[in-house]
Amino acid sequence: MENRRPNVIDFEASGFGVDSYPIEVGVVLADGQKCCALIKPAQSWRFWDGEAERVHGLSRELLLAHGKPIQVVVGELNAFLGNRVVYSDGWVVDKPWLSRLYYDAHAQPSFYLSPLENILKESQMAIWSEIKHEVIETLALQRHRASSDALIVQETFARTREISALPAGSPA
Repeated sequence: MENRRPNVIDFEASGFGVDSYPIEVGVVLADGQKCCALIKPAQSWRFWDGEAERVHGLSRELLLAHGKPIQVVVGELNAFLGNRVVYSDGWVVDKPWLSRLYYDAHAQPSFYLSPLENILKESQMAIWSEIKHEVIETLALQRHRASSDALIVQETFARTREISALPAGSPA
């Protein structure tokens, strides 16, 4: 990867488990461009976890009133991402949410979703949690939302890559 920053995607969801579905998607590209959308639940999407709502702060009523229909969201994502590879730090949950979004919209992603771990070096993984905490404090983002989380992941990746590339004993 020539660029020091990967394309990153993140989802917020109605909860966890087989009945959950995506309610917000956020993407940040390597060049800094961003895309974010609230997702209006499809008619068949009924599951709602109040604990998840307390974390992301999005109510089902807000999504029904202001979310974009799933067909619009997948169209915007495909147009924005093209045929890029986009990375997720929560692939195990993000992949099923992405699949559900596209399946229920009767569409296919134009892009490829990959686990962030596929491009992380061991040295980056070793310092990931510490650096991510520093990034969260530095960026001082006030909300736990998809676009904010994608930016945090991208910045953490860039900083861990930079630190892990330094010669031993160099100041960080």
